[in-house]
Amino acid sequence: MNSWQPSASIEMLHKRAELFSYIRDFFRQRQVLEVDTPVLSQCAVSDPFIDSIEVSYRPTLAHDAQTMYLQTSPEYAMKRLLAAGSGAIYQMGKVYRNGEYGGRHNPEFTMLEWYRPGFDDARLMDEVEALIGPLLALKSVPRVRYSDLFQRYLGFRPEEAELEQLISVTREHIDIQMDDSDPDSWLNLLMSHVIEPQLAELDAVFVTDYPASQAALAQARGCGRGAGGGPV
Repeated sequence: MNSWQPSASIEMLHKRAELFSYIRDFFRQRQVLEVDTPVLSQCAVSDPFIDSIEVSYRPTLAHDAQTMYLQTSPEYAMKRLLAAGSGAIYQMGKVYRNGEYGGRHNPEFTMLEWYRPGFDDARLMDEVEALIGPLLALKSVPRVRYSDLFQRYLGFRPEEAELEQLISVTREHIDIQMDDSDPDSWLNLLMSHVIEPQLAELDAVFVTDYPASQAALAQARGCGRGAGGGPV
């Protein structure tokens, strides 16, 4: 029985180290500063669809325990640095999420996150493409609007849909029994269970203009009606 052996092979560890080196060179050439922020926080994440892992912390053994949270992403701490004038920054750090398990989800994983003051979403997508293109042998990455995906695969646009329609369409595709009056709960189910599996035919894709109601510390633009609201 070899249960003591690590799940990653030595060969895979070498490839991971090479990938980290490539990422660091990429940002060094662009004068983006690498940072390392705290993993523990006094507050949980504000995103309603991400669940934080709670930990019990005592400054000393004589103190009462206080609840703290493992970061689900380094976003909050990095934005504090941005507000303090750090300029462009990036980080490769451990993040933790409760309720994550499966072939593509782990409770603990490494996240690359970076911020470019002055860049809009189009320039950031250009930079993502420049980063991953050589790794995946991609010449270009298509960009498609969130609303267009719903129109293409489900025959309606979320900004024009009412809650009853979202519930009905979801139950046509997914065997689920739940009561939820938030349209985004149903939109997220349709996106993750119906639309995203069909995007697997693409090597990579940028999905843009998410509904403003799903903005998590993001700038919204435009306006709309119905379930989706304006784009992010």
